[in-house]
Parts: sequence; C-alpha cells; structure tokens
Amino acid sequence: MNFLLNEQVELVAATARDFAEKHIRPDMMMWDEEQIFPVDALHKAGELGLMGVLVPHEYGGAGLGYHEYMHVIMEIAAVCGSVGLSVAAHNSLCTGHMLQFGNEEQKKKYLPKLATAEWIGAWGLTEPNTGSDAGNMQCVATRDGNDWIINGTKSWITHGNSGNVAVVIARTGEPRTSRNCTAFIVERGTPGFSAGKKENKLGMRASETAEMIFDNCRIADSQRLGEVGDGFVQAMKVLDGGRISIAALSLGIAKGAYKAALQYAKERKQFDKPIAEFQGIAFKLADMATRIEAAELLTSQAADLKNRGEKVTRESAMAKYYASEVAVAVSTDAVQIFGGYGYTKDYPAEKFYRDSKLCTIGEGTSEIQKLVIAREVLR
Repeated sequence: MNFLLNEQVELVAATARDFAEKHIRPDMMMWDEEQIFPVDALHKAGELGLMGVLVPHEYGGAGLGYHEYMHVIMEIAAVCGSVGLSVAAHNSLCTGHMLQFGNEEQKKKYLPKLATAEWIGAWGLTEPNTGSDAGNMQCVATRDGNDWIINGTKSWITHGNSGNVAVVIARTGEPRTSRNCTAFIVERGTPGFSAGKKENKLGMRASETAEMIFDNCRIADSQRLGEVGDGFVQAMKVLDGGRISIAALSLGIAKGAYKAALQYAKERKQFDKPIAEFQGIAFKLADMATRIEAAELLTSQAADLKNRGEKVTRESAMAKYYASEVAVAVSTDAVQIFGGYGYTKDYPAEKFYRDSKLCTIGEGTSEIQKLVIAREVLR
C-alpha cells in the first residue's frame, strides 16, 4: 500500500485549504456562537466540486477517490469542524447512499443537484429511542398500492431542517426481524414531511442537527432505494464509507488543534524561554504528533481499500475509533498547552476541544466501533 500523496491529491487538498481560509475562517466563530448553518458556504464548496467528491463526472461530480475525499474533509475540519461535518455528511451519507444504491433514473435526477450543492442532503437512520438498535426502529413505512406512507421521527439528523432531500430508512417489517427496513428518498416539501426540534449542542454548532418528522407522508414506490428489506444492509455499507469521513474529520480537528498548540508553544515564553523548551510541553507535542500520524495511516489504509473496492468494515471502524479518540486527546492537550487562554474563545483551542467530542459519538460511538472490530477479528 502506497499512501504517498500524488499531484492530484495535493491539488485537491490545496483547493479545500484555500476554500476554508477564504470562506470559512472569517465567519466561523460567529456561526458557532449564533448556531448559523452556513448554507452559502456549502454552495461555494459545491461550485469547487467539494460536495460531490466521489460522484462520477456523468452525474455532475468531481469523479475522485477516497484519498482525495479524506483530504478535503481534513483540510476543512482543520479550520472548522462544523463545516467539515456538514461536507462529510452530505458527501458520504445522503449522496453516497444514492450513488451506491440508486437506480439510473434516481441518480440522474438527484446526484447532479447534490454534487453541486444546489440541493443539500440529509440521511435519516437514528431515532429518539433507537440509535445503534436500528432493528427496533419505530419510524414505519406502510405499502398502499403504488405508494408508501411513512410515519415516525428521525433524530440527530445533520441538515434535518435545511436539507432539500433526505434518504430515510424506515421499518417495513416486524421489529427485530431480519430485512425489516427499507430506504426511501423524500424531498423537502412533500406533504407530511417536516422539521422538528433543532438541537442546541456543545460543539459542531454551525452544523445543523435536527429532527425529521413524518406524519402520513405519502411517497411513490419510485422513491424506494433498492429492494424492500435491504435498508439496513445498505445503511451498514454506507456507514463503512461514512466512518472513513468521520476519521478524516477527526484528523482535521486534531491537526488544527496540534498546529495551533505547536505555534503557541513556540511563541509563549515563561522564565525567559518558549514553553516548547520545557519537557512537559515538548512531550505533549511529541505524543500529539505521533497519535495524529498513526491515525492518518489507519485512515489512509481504509481509504485505499475502499478505492480498490475491497471490504473495509474492520479498517474503517478502526480508523474511525482511533482517529476520533485521538481528536479528543489532542484537542484536550491543546487546551492545556494554551493554559488559561485555552479556556477562552479568543484562541482556537476551545473550539477544537468542543467539536472533537462529537467524533466519538456520531456514525457509531467508540463502543460500537469496538463491537464491529471485535466481530470482524473473531470471525
């Protein structure tokens, strides 16, 4: 496996880095404080091809692979985790699900709008009382002739309020039975489909998280993704790729926190010398750098396998688990290196610290990743 960056990956990374500096950094703290979802910034990202990284050219996308994609997420998250999360969820979940499991008609209808961010996408699996226990979901789709009627609520949905279209996994069989759920495409504006509570979060505050509510929401069978009963299997395959994106998101946050801490440690003086020269700080920086390097190798390995079309369940779970825990550890150490200033909003450490925690929770908690890894290694 060769993870050396080629010219194309470096060019894509530079594009994402430039986008983040020009269109995110100037306003990111205002967005964070006021919980503003920066739709215009995502539209600008779409113009650059950053919202349809994996979508083939024929559907209006950039037609790139997972190495380019992970670097897009990393570069954006190194500036702002919230925007990184929104870009990741749009690419990997909603768009990724349609790309993998949509029929040709569905792909031609939706992917060009999603790839350019003309439309923002959402993806609904989690419910108020069923997170990892997806086999017991209470959002139900009932067949009615050539239509389906959806009733229930999805929670913790990125872009649940502002998304123009959502992929929704609803139960179509009995609880806790095999093949009991199915995926559907639901457009905003469909009668019976509405937004619910918007969450007031610790971090990732500029990435919108809200409920999606379905009250006798009628959609045509043509909006079904794949076969009836395939929803859970599809979701798990989508999450295999999605976990690579959350690993990349975690890496970006960790790298941003490390860069800020390293620069501060070189500039901040105590007892007439930079604090970086004190062993207590130097050792923290050494640990941070080593953990980031290891997490990046795990993530690159998963991206490489995904590009080659090989099974990536174990590797993506390992990358997501380890990188997310590294993001928390590195951002915690960054706050410590900044000292009192790390606890203020005048310096960047506190935002990396707040944003990092979501990475250990979203798209499967660290505990769920351990279950997935254990299941794979014990086969």
